[in-house]
Amino acid sequence: MNPVAQFPYVYFLGIGGIGMSALARWFRANGHIVWGYDKTRTPLTEALQHEGIHVHYADDPLSIPTEVRVNPDKTLVVLTPAMPKDHREWAWLRENNFNIQKRSQVLGLLTQGRRTVAVAGTHGKTTTSSMVAHLLHHAQVPAGAFLGGICVNLDSNLLLPPAEAGPEVPVVVEADEYDRSFLTLHPDVAIVTSTDADHLDIYGEQSALVDSFRQFVSQIKPGGTLLLNHTADQSLATAVQPGVRVLRYGLTPEQGPDLHTGHIQAQGHKFHFDLLAPGLGDMRVPGLELPVPGYHNVENLLAAAAAASIVGLPWEQLPEAVAAYRGVHRRFEFVLTKGEDHAFIDDYAHHPREIEAFLRSVRALYPGKRIRAIFQPHLYTRTRDFVDGFAQSLSLADEVILLPIYPAREQPIEGVESDIIFEKLTTTRKALLTKERLLQVESAYGDDDFEVLVTIGAGDIDQLVPELKKILNKKWYGAEA
Repeated sequence: MNPVAQFPYVYFLGIGGIGMSALARWFRANGHIVWGYDKTRTPLTEALQHEGIHVHYADDPLSIPTEVRVNPDKTLVVLTPAMPKDHREWAWLRENNFNIQKRSQVLGLLTQGRRTVAVAGTHGKTTTSSMVAHLLHHAQVPAGAFLGGICVNLDSNLLLPPAEAGPEVPVVVEADEYDRSFLTLHPDVAIVTSTDADHLDIYGEQSALVDSFRQFVSQIKPGGTLLLNHTADQSLATAVQPGVRVLRYGLTPEQGPDLHTGHIQAQGHKFHFDLLAPGLGDMRVPGLELPVPGYHNVENLLAAAAAASIVGLPWEQLPEAVAAYRGVHRRFEFVLTKGEDHAFIDDYAHHPREIEAFLRSVRALYPGKRIRAIFQPHLYTRTRDFVDGFAQSLSLADEVILLPIYPAREQPIEGVESDIIFEKLTTTRKALLTKERLLQVESAYGDDDFEVLVTIGAGDIDQLVPELKKILNKKWYGAEA
């Protein structure tokens, strides 16, 4: 049954967000008429338009479609938490008594009464949730998924469950801690990948963030399972309801006594290992091959495989499904390579822990090679709160180029600019550049002495990737594309 069937019209404020666009696609696939506003035209908003969803880019109440304006009782308005408080369309919709729900509230409605796998964590949740969705889909286990990134295998951020799917068909969702959004969810299986300090503009301090995670895991249904990463706050294990199983996971038996690897080896971009699950009936799956780099991704795969098995994935189908996984767009994405020594890699990392894990993995893949990192900080508050961590993690690269802060939902904070990171970098080669100047500089270099270029950030740095790829193609191959 469609839990929002009483709303034939759905209007999105911030439809171009990765989580919002997945919901928009779900509503359209389920027979609703969908429109949306976004601040910026992007490949994702253009894809939505190509799929038949009208999107406009001017904040003007008169741009809201007539069908929406005259039918407040038949319209559901879905709001991104990133919407600025002075948004004119939002104000008009409030004043005219429209039913306005946050994205997280709508996700809670759509998963209500369904078997739910919720993936939480301050980092790692998009990759891990995409892994769960891929493993189930590849094994032809009926499932749905709302993802926070474009899964390469699915070529989408949405996996639609079969028509007329019953409540036993699992749905995979990202459980976002921002604004305590994940508290709308009551999962059967929850994964917590990390509880590092983040979103301190919302929480104030890490202890409040951990308290929110504790409340989230307390909402796991009786008889359910919590998969807890060894780096996350271990007090979460005491916050679950009686009868909820807690499985700790990590690479080694010491890190993950209930779920860990054996015989792990890195070979090029691939990892080979055995999955050992003492906490799941002492299950052992030998000879797994994960074709995406990074030890953190092996940990993500462990949790994803366990969650998928709990909701129906046969263990014997795991090796083939793992070998077929191709990752998530902008998560350790190889944009261009030249032989074994040169690469251009793009990654969404926007927290110091993520950047450290990413750059250490790049260094392991390309030992002895010179790495140039281009980083766009995301949010003034995050830059202010983690300036030392950003400087330390970025200094793992041989040279660093910093772009201006991407503000997203925030207004500028006096004294907070990219140069506060710049001053603390310990790399000998570093620069502060605008996006326009960056492209000019990269185009002008004759003999670059770097072998690996990485772009890092969660803002709009990805819009530079196609042009940087052209520049490197010309330098490395003498070609334009």
